[in-house]
Amino acid sequence: MAKFRVNALTEVLNRKPVEVLREKNLVSDYYGMLVFNESKMKKYLSKDAYKAVMEAIESGTTINRKMADQVAQGMKTWALENGATHYTHWFHPLTDGTAEKHDAFVEHGSEASVIEAFSGSLLAQQEPDASSFPSGGIRQTFEARGYTAWDPTSPAFISETTLTIPTIFISYTGEALDYKTPLLRAISAVDKAATTVCQYFDKDVTSVRTNLGWEQEYFLIDEALYMARPDLVLTGRTLMGHPSSKDQQLDDHYFSSIPTRANRFMQDVENEAYKLGIPLKTRHNEVAPNQFEFAPIFEEANLANDHNQLMMDIMQKIARRHNFRILFHEKPFKGINGSGKHNNWSLQTNTGVNLYSPGKNPKSNLQFLTFVVNTLKAVYDGQDLLRASILTASNTHRLGANEAPPSILSVFLGTEVSNMLNLMEEAVVDRKMTPDEKTALKLNIGRIPEIILDNTDRNRTSPFAFTGNRFEFRAVGSSANNASALIVLNALVANQLTKFQKAVDALIEKKVKKDEAIFQVLKELIILSKPICFNGDGYSENWVKEAAKRGLTNIKNVPESLASYMKPEFKELFQQLEIFSESELKGRVEVEYEKFIMKIQIESRVLADLAINHIVPVAIEYQTMLLENVKNLKEVFSGEEFKKLAGGRVELIKTINEHISAIKAKREEMIEERKKANVINDVVKKAKTYDNKVKPYLEEIREHIDKLELIVDNERWPLPKYRELLFTR
Repeated sequence: MAKFRVNALTEVLNRKPVEVLREKNLVSDYYGMLVFNESKMKKYLSKDAYKAVMEAIESGTTINRKMADQVAQGMKTWALENGATHYTHWFHPLTDGTAEKHDAFVEHGSEASVIEAFSGSLLAQQEPDASSFPSGGIRQTFEARGYTAWDPTSPAFISETTLTIPTIFISYTGEALDYKTPLLRAISAVDKAATTVCQYFDKDVTSVRTNLGWEQEYFLIDEALYMARPDLVLTGRTLMGHPSSKDQQLDDHYFSSIPTRANRFMQDVENEAYKLGIPLKTRHNEVAPNQFEFAPIFEEANLANDHNQLMMDIMQKIARRHNFRILFHEKPFKGINGSGKHNNWSLQTNTGVNLYSPGKNPKSNLQFLTFVVNTLKAVYDGQDLLRASILTASNTHRLGANEAPPSILSVFLGTEVSNMLNLMEEAVVDRKMTPDEKTALKLNIGRIPEIILDNTDRNRTSPFAFTGNRFEFRAVGSSANNASALIVLNALVANQLTKFQKAVDALIEKKVKKDEAIFQVLKELIILSKPICFNGDGYSENWVKEAAKRGLTNIKNVPESLASYMKPEFKELFQQLEIFSESELKGRVEVEYEKFIMKIQIESRVLADLAINHIVPVAIEYQTMLLENVKNLKEVFSGEEFKKLAGGRVELIKTINEHISAIKAKREEMIEERKKANVINDVVKKAKTYDNKVKPYLEEIREHIDKLELIVDNERWPLPKYRELLFTR
């Protein structure tokens, strides 16, 4: 096995970069070659079928059975020509991964013959067993039926030899069991609300789409070292490990030359991603050693999220070809940068206008300010819900340090944009403005493109930052499905825009001119949302105190945060926007509690096993060696000379014994607390018990193990250390 690995690695290292990166001369020659995109549909579908699919994508119309059959035949022909043998409905269950069941295209005949077949009914809907997917009590285990339904807005693609069809996943009774269904609903809600507001400024706007550009951070670890760390294999993070003497303190890894082996991995990933139409643009070293990032250009949010889920799968598969393993855990190594998945979010009209980009005149800039201010208010009102959408068992380790944003939600606007809002706040808009006041205000608004172009900065400590033409939600974790955050963000913004429109219309009905009505409402929103605006250091203790004075919440534990979903105002919001029914929301939150419990439970079991079966025996072995050494010294030396020679060793033996005793004792205490927690039936109480009673032992036991790592002979230590995991390339 070792020889095979060496030979495989040599083969990879000897490949020329151009062979890894391209199979043809230019990326444009093969970009999207494995995607049933618009150009493929024009070629393989009839005009009527093509028109039906495009109308479904653009207007949400239904594709009838006849057209679905035509689409299925065209899709099958294309797939078979490209080597596909199977098809699958690909969906995003609430497990944070993806799911697929492969069926062969063949239909079996009566005389041991087969034909390749694929119909519109098979394209449009499948019936996978839903019994083993989490539902949060929406359906019982014996009610196994679930349905997947084709999402035409996200094109089918070929993965290896399988035609892969993006779908939603719902229960027999129609409740969403996935991330895509509520994401599509939230996208629709913000489309409707934003379009209505845009009508104040441009009657040609008939739709607004949500854009997403994600930044995927990750660690690359040598496969042999990864396999020698059971904690990495089973939990995705190191449950023990003393910091390396050198890690990221010199900032010498960030944006430095990409290591050759990692670069070849990246080239292979890009090659496969381009074939699947994933618009990758950027690759670079991140701050921590062996940490890297991929980033694409923005796309429509639903497609972008599908691409991110697909990208994570591609990365994991290709990493194995290069004898790497990918770590998507938000904090795999203590004391250095964790990994996020920054969500660059914006709204764009059907006329091509980015609603978070200033325009060329005061009217378009007033529209820009309208959407910026309403987003501020949405984040302010929904801070607890936004936090709940990203706070998980793994992300709690990351938030608040090493360039990750804190758990306090705040919005960074930059000095110049903040000053512009201050000017609007000070403007006299609660009465009819004089011509001079109107002129002055319009002049200031007219300057927006100029001030943003040159003066918009970034704040790496801000969880939600305006970055020139979009908002960057930096708190999203690297292993997360982006949909969780996008559902909440879109819902909050849709709700706030609807409130804004009603407030403006109410003033217009009172004979207030439209522009003045907009100014009046915006001024009120600026004042109300001011506490959420913060341009300073989110890590500082002063900000924690200041945030408390402003009334901002600082919830750091998952169970308390998840409770925000069930607040009456948020339940009502989701139901009014038809994103979640009450049963869907309740079930989804219960799933999140269960995932939190299981992750802590698994970590506790893994640590208990490693502590008693790996660490303690090695520590005892080393302690025994020291005892033998002391015994031998005593046979040769005596009196003061013996004390002088053996004193340090005796103290070391005592120290080792103290750590061993503490590990054993705390391990037993942790197991007992876990047993008590496991008999609790109420999922909320159980999650809180795991959080308060079990989770603290993970750090307490680790502290003693990490101290032993510094004492025990390096040759005897059973696990690869940080300096090996992070600096083996």
